[in-house]
Amino acid sequence: MSRTATIERKTKETQIRLHLDVDGKGRADVQTGVGFLDHMLTLFAHHGRFDLEVHCTGDLHVDPHHTVEDVGISLGQAIAKALGDKAGIVRYGHFLLPMDEALVLCALDLGGRPYLVLEATLTNPRLGEMDTELVQDFFQAVADNARMNLHIRQLSGRNTHHIVEAAFKAVARALDAAIAMDPRIEGVPSTKGTI
Repeated sequence: MSRTATIERKTKETQIRLHLDVDGKGRADVQTGVGFLDHMLTLFAHHGRFDLEVHCTGDLHVDPHHTVEDVGISLGQAIAKALGDKAGIVRYGHFLLPMDEALVLCALDLGGRPYLVLEATLTNPRLGEMDTELVQDFFQAVADNARMNLHIRQLSGRNTHHIVEAAFKAVARALDAAIAMDPRIEGVPSTKGTI
């Protein structure tokens, strides 16, 4: 079974084409015009072992907000579409990821109820041309559109780049665990019969 999705999103603010294969090799071709976001999505693909292509043209003459949020929307939609009815998946995933002085925990549930809790102290207001407040907007968009309960918690850290990078890697590894197929699961992993 192929678990892939292609999302095309066109608004007056952004034009996005995103392709995701959740059973990939970690290949990435990411071009959003926001260098730090490109870096994070490339790491996300590599560490989650997802194949990810993102081409985005956005109104960067305004600021990076629309690009970052709309790419998050598109990624969340692609995750939901690629997983379909979620039959046979583990559903839950978690990962504790160290990066130098930073330590970030991610726990997530693909149970269909979107929610984001992000607890991190990002003292540097910008990373490259990306405002660090957009990290929350990105993960909110992913969680809402993938219908994912997503918790990200910084346990230690000083360097904002390390903290954010650890968060993206931790989400990737937790998502990889949650989408794994378990042959013991018949149908969807919920007593409700649907998620």
